[in-house]
Amino acid sequence: MFRKTALALTASAALATSAFAAGHAKDVVDTAAAAGDFSTLLAAAEAAGLVETLKGDGPFTVFAPTDAAFAALPEGTVEDLLKPENKEQLASILTYHVIAGKVMSTDLQDDMEAATVNGDTVMIDLDNGVMVDNANVTTADIEATNGVIHVIDAVIMPGS
Repeated sequence: MFRKTALALTASAALATSAFAAGHAKDVVDTAAAAGDFSTLLAAAEAAGLVETLKGDGPFTVFAPTDAAFAALPEGTVEDLLKPENKEQLASILTYHVIAGKVMSTDLQDDMEAATVNGDTVMIDLDNGVMVDNANVTTADIEATNGVIHVIDAVIMPGS
């Protein structure tokens, strides 16, 4: 049983890695879509009217919360944010996950503040792995034609 589980995890990791590797010929939106674990993020970007911007020239650094990160929010939060009347608030939250420019993990410094596209700053902490505000970076440096994606395990909120 353990051996089958280990093989399945290895195969899953290999498939995910190849999806990300193939993403280098794609923009950040298409790279995230190919990875398969960002459907909520992509739906939110669509609802906020940000898809075309993120498909633009960039470069962009995107701290991308997984579907599990969105699922961990209080019940009803995502559904409420996706309502048309909350488009501005949703755009503010999503642009808090984006830094103008291409920032690779090797560019990060402990306790640095980085300006986000929404005008606020995120705090980078390198004491115990890489953290952006209260989220852990689980996969870094996924390159795209117009920037880079760093996968995070939580949705970060402006002003938190």
